[in-house]
Amino acid sequence: MEYEEIKPCRELAPFIHTYWKLKGNKPDQQWERNFPDGCAGFVINLGDSCLTDNGSVTMEFGKTYLVGAMTSYKDSFIDSETHLLGVCLKPGTFDNFYNFASQNELTNNTIAFDKPNSFNVDKIRDNAFNYLNHYFTDRIRSKHIVLQSVIDEIHLTNGQISIDELSKRHSTSVRQLERNFKKLIGISPKEYSNIIRFQNALCTIKNSHADRSLLDIAFECGYYDHSHLANEIKRNTGLPPSLL
Repeated sequence: MEYEEIKPCRELAPFIHTYWKLKGNKPDQQWERNFPDGCAGFVINLGDSCLTDNGSVTMEFGKTYLVGAMTSYKDSFIDSETHLLGVCLKPGTFDNFYNFASQNELTNNTIAFDKPNSFNVDKIRDNAFNYLNHYFTDRIRSKHIVLQSVIDEIHLTNGQISIDELSKRHSTSVRQLERNFKKLIGISPKEYSNIIRFQNALCTIKNSHADRSLLDIAFECGYYDHSHLANEIKRNTGLPPSLL
């Protein structure tokens, strides 16, 4: 399997994490697993039909798909004829390009985009990343990211700040914060914080020495004990910590 990531142009950097390309090789015939990160995105299928969403959705050639934020892992089947091109948006930025969908309607879903908003297959084949830069630059509706300061603080604390404290620091109510998160990101601020905390724990586990205990990592990352951390990892990845 070949996988490549490219950063967007400078103007789009506040809104888009990366563009990515995935192509299968002849030996490939396997399920590939993605973990939740709180981000929505787009995928265009440039190869044979591809199963995703744990086998419940078939992405067809030439169609563009909108992928909502995930609250658990998601498997896609990769074989030798798989060719996908994708866009990973930063959290809360879908509304900067489009005004027709509340993100909570898309959570954990992959849906075909309507044709007027879909990517152009011929142009994307010619120069994919250049095309995507022009496509999204032309679509910017607003450069203000409503939840940016709140998202930044969640990341700064590695997801270990309470939602009550978060709302107080940003002079809003918990209810209003929850409404904004569900509309703009698709999940609640607590769910988003839990994903960031999980991602931090995952990174810590992968970069720790083999003799470091799971209990020690759990305390560092804001979990009650090693069982709490293990359960969160299993829920988000489908795997026990020992197999990460």
